[in-house]
Amino acid sequence: MKILLMISLFFFMLSNLLMIISMILSKKSFMDREKCSPFECGFDPKSLPRIPFSLHFFLITVIFLIFDVEIALIFPIVPTFLMTNINSWFIMSSFFIIMLLIGLYHEWNQKMLNWTY
Repeated sequence: MKILLMISLFFFMLSNLLMIISMILSKKSFMDREKCSPFECGFDPKSLPRIPFSLHFFLITVIFLIFDVEIALIFPIVPTFLMTNINSWFIMSSFFIIMLLIGLYHEWNQKMLNWTY
Protein backbone atom coordinates (compact mmCIF):
# COMPACT_ATOMS: atom_id res chain seq x y z
CA MET A 1 0.00 0.00 0.00
CA LYS A 2 2.87 2.34 0.81
CA ILE A 3 4.49 1.59 -2.52
CA LEU A 4 1.30 2.44 -4.40
CA LEU A 5 1.03 5.72 -2.50
CA MET A 6 4.66 6.58 -3.23
CA ILE A 7 4.30 5.76 -6.94
CA SER A 8 1.13 7.83 -7.28
CA LEU A 9 2.76 10.74 -5.41
CA PHE A 10 5.79 10.49 -7.69
CA PHE A 11 3.68 10.60 -10.85
CA PHE A 12 1.59 13.45 -9.46
CA MET A 13 4.71 15.49 -8.75
CA LEU A 14 6.20 14.58 -12.12
CA SER A 15 3.09 15.65 -14.00
CA ASN A 16 2.92 18.94 -12.09
CA LEU A 17 6.60 19.58 -12.77
CA LEU A 18 6.11 18.93 -16.50
CA MET A 19 3.12 21.27 -16.62
CA ILE A 20 5.06 24.04 -14.88
CA ILE A 21 8.03 23.59 -17.23
CA SER A 22 5.77 23.69 -20.28
CA MET A 23 4.09 26.87 -19.04
CA ILE A 24 7.49 28.50 -18.52
CA LEU A 25 8.86 27.44 -21.90
CA SER A 26 5.79 28.33 -23.96
CA LYS A 27 6.05 31.86 -25.22
CA LYS A 28 2.49 32.99 -25.57
CA SER A 29 1.87 36.65 -26.06
CA PHE A 30 -1.66 37.81 -25.62
CA MET A 31 -1.11 40.83 -27.87
CA ASP A 32 -0.04 38.85 -30.93
CA ARG A 33 -0.51 40.73 -34.20
CA GLU A 34 -2.00 37.72 -36.00
CA LYS A 35 -4.50 37.11 -33.25
CA CYS A 36 -5.69 40.72 -33.30
CA SER A 37 -6.18 40.79 -37.09
CA PRO A 38 -9.39 39.54 -38.74
CA PHE A 39 -9.48 36.02 -40.07
CA GLU A 40 -9.52 35.22 -43.79
CA CYS A 41 -13.30 35.25 -43.74
CA GLY A 42 -13.35 38.84 -42.46
CA PHE A 43 -14.80 38.24 -39.00
CA ASP A 44 -13.34 40.22 -36.15
CA PRO A 45 -11.83 37.75 -33.64
CA LYS A 46 -12.75 40.00 -30.69
CA SER A 47 -16.46 40.10 -31.50
CA LEU A 48 -19.04 37.59 -30.36
CA PRO A 49 -19.01 34.47 -32.54
CA ARG A 50 -22.79 34.06 -32.66
CA ILE A 51 -23.66 37.38 -34.28
CA PRO A 52 -23.05 36.51 -37.98
CA PHE A 53 -25.38 33.51 -38.03
CA SER A 54 -27.49 32.82 -41.08
CA LEU A 55 -30.67 30.95 -40.29
CA HIS A 56 -31.24 30.24 -43.99
CA PHE A 57 -27.95 28.33 -44.35
CA PHE A 58 -28.75 26.43 -41.15
CA LEU A 59 -32.10 25.33 -42.62
CA ILE A 60 -30.40 24.28 -45.86
CA THR A 61 -27.97 22.20 -43.79
CA VAL A 62 -30.79 20.53 -41.88
CA ILE A 63 -32.63 19.74 -45.12
CA PHE A 64 -29.43 18.29 -46.60
CA LEU A 65 -28.98 16.05 -43.55
CA ILE A 66 -32.58 14.88 -43.77
CA PHE A 67 -32.22 13.97 -47.45
CA ASP A 68 -28.87 12.33 -46.73
CA VAL A 69 -30.49 10.07 -44.14
CA GLU A 70 -33.33 9.33 -46.54
CA ILE A 71 -30.86 8.20 -49.20
CA ALA A 72 -29.20 5.95 -46.63
CA LEU A 73 -32.63 4.45 -45.93
CA ILE A 74 -33.32 3.89 -49.64
CA PHE A 75 -30.14 1.86 -50.23
CA PRO A 76 -31.38 -1.33 -48.50
CA ILE A 77 -34.55 -1.37 -50.63
CA VAL A 78 -32.73 -2.69 -53.71
CA PRO A 79 -31.03 -5.77 -52.17
CA THR A 80 -34.27 -6.84 -50.48
CA PHE A 81 -36.04 -7.13 -53.83
CA LEU A 82 -35.13 -10.80 -54.28
CA MET A 83 -35.71 -11.75 -50.64
CA THR A 84 -39.30 -10.60 -50.20
CA ASN A 85 -42.65 -10.85 -51.89
CA ILE A 86 -42.72 -8.59 -54.95
CA ASN A 87 -46.14 -7.11 -54.13
CA SER A 88 -45.26 -6.20 -50.55
CA TRP A 89 -41.85 -4.90 -51.66
CA PHE A 90 -43.46 -2.69 -54.29
CA ILE A 91 -46.10 -1.35 -51.89
CA MET A 92 -43.59 -0.57 -49.10
CA SER A 93 -40.98 0.99 -51.39
CA SER A 94 -43.63 3.02 -53.24
CA PHE A 95 -45.08 4.23 -49.92
CA PHE A 96 -41.62 5.26 -48.70
CA ILE A 97 -40.72 7.09 -51.91
CA ILE A 98 -44.14 8.81 -52.04
CA MET A 99 -43.62 10.03 -48.47
CA LEU A 100 -40.22 11.42 -49.47
CA LEU A 101 -41.73 13.14 -52.49
CA ILE A 102 -44.48 14.65 -50.32
CA GLY A 103 -41.82 16.02 -47.98
CA LEU A 104 -39.86 17.40 -50.94
CA TYR A 105 -43.01 19.05 -52.32
CA HIS A 106 -43.75 20.58 -48.90
CA GLU A 107 -40.24 22.02 -48.64
CA TRP A 108 -40.47 23.30 -52.20
CA ASN A 109 -43.90 24.82 -51.49
CA GLN A 110 -42.51 26.56 -48.37
CA LYS A 111 -39.67 27.93 -50.55
CA MET A 112 -37.04 26.29 -48.34
CA LEU A 113 -35.07 25.04 -51.36
CA ASN A 114 -34.46 28.54 -52.74
CA TRP A 115 -31.03 30.00 -51.98
CA THR A 116 -32.41 33.52 -51.68
CA TYR A 117 -35.74 34.80 -50.44
